[in-house]
Amino acid sequence: MKNYKIGLGILFLLITSMVSAQQADLDNYLTIAAENNPGLKAKFNDYMAALEVAPQVKALPDPQVAFAYFISPVETRVGPMRFKISASQMFPWFGTLAAKENASIQAAKAKYELFEETKSKLFDEVKGAYFNLYFNKKAVAITLENIDILNTFQKLAIIKVEAGMVSVVDEYRIEMEINELENQLALLKDKAFVLEVQFKNLLDSTEIGSIKIPDNLWRNDFQLSKQAALDSVSVYNHQLLSIDFQQAALQYKREVAQRNGKPNIKVGFDYTFIGKGENNLAGKDAFVFPTIGLTIPLYRNKYKAMVQEVMYLESAKSFEKIDKNNLLETLFENGWKDYQDANRRTELYETQLDLAHKSIRILETEYTTGNKNFEEILRMERKVLKYHLEKEKSIADKQAAISFLNYLMGK
Repeated sequence: MKNYKIGLGILFLLITSMVSAQQADLDNYLTIAAENNPGLKAKFNDYMAALEVAPQVKALPDPQVAFAYFISPVETRVGPMRFKISASQMFPWFGTLAAKENASIQAAKAKYELFEETKSKLFDEVKGAYFNLYFNKKAVAITLENIDILNTFQKLAIIKVEAGMVSVVDEYRIEMEINELENQLALLKDKAFVLEVQFKNLLDSTEIGSIKIPDNLWRNDFQLSKQAALDSVSVYNHQLLSIDFQQAALQYKREVAQRNGKPNIKVGFDYTFIGKGENNLAGKDAFVFPTIGLTIPLYRNKYKAMVQEVMYLESAKSFEKIDKNNLLETLFENGWKDYQDANRRTELYETQLDLAHKSIRILETEYTTGNKNFEEILRMERKVLKYHLEKEKSIADKQAAISFLNYLMGK
């Protein structure tokens, strides 16, 4: 008994390691996609560009320097004024620059969430393409297997035809079935090429060579309850998080708009160079510091409109978030339906396939010993092919549904 348990444990570890190795191939493809996909690179550069806004908006306006030359020197008590240099610096109202910086930081965070959204969507697309490749590979293998079975039936039919036990029509029926399957096989092989091109374009890499597809796909289950997953969508979805940061940026922009209606303060100095006076003595330069000025925001309607504009944008973002939340809930329910349906279909077609195999063995025996049920054999063989394909399709669909649910949750 102890050895039996040890054997089971070793078998479980082997199966687990095989599944991990299979998923490692997919994880490697996801890494390649993250490093190479041009759409993802574009979103990342958008984010990096947004980061460069903060140093711009938090800086003071450039100082102003002016030079004045007196064509006709103005005589003063100490001598004629030759030229004058002025320098000034404008200071926005207190807190304006900080609000601008905070607004740009929140806008950059919103861009980052859009980058993460693009990455999550890309990963879901890569996984979907990978599962399609898996199903197509299995469909080719299953079709070839059925062609081999029909070839065996054909040999049996030829023997019985030569013995005069059955009509030659039986042979013709098998030949027609084989021709249809070979046509279907050719289509599957053409489709495999298209799917490989699609997959490699998502990765944007020409160096991956042949795509490693497992012989049997893993059967991971979704780990969260429906309500827990739906709650995760509303909290962690990158599109919703981006809207949250956009709303935060608008709050700071409203603050900026309000502070724009305050005076700006200008501080500067003038330096006047004095030439020699009538007594031929050097004059004394005149240095004046400081000069202080204010901008007077008289046109209040402009500043009120700036604030009102941001308030409308905030309201629009609130409605946009509600609309996005409703859309995501609909998408989640559809994804959950697909996940549940794939589960049911897997169980159904495993049962159906088992029954079909049992039925065809009985029919084979009856046909071998008698001259009847050949048409039923062909009909049942079609069912075996259908159930086998549908079972593999449901397995791939289940993993695709799990991937889509994880995408909605921002994973």
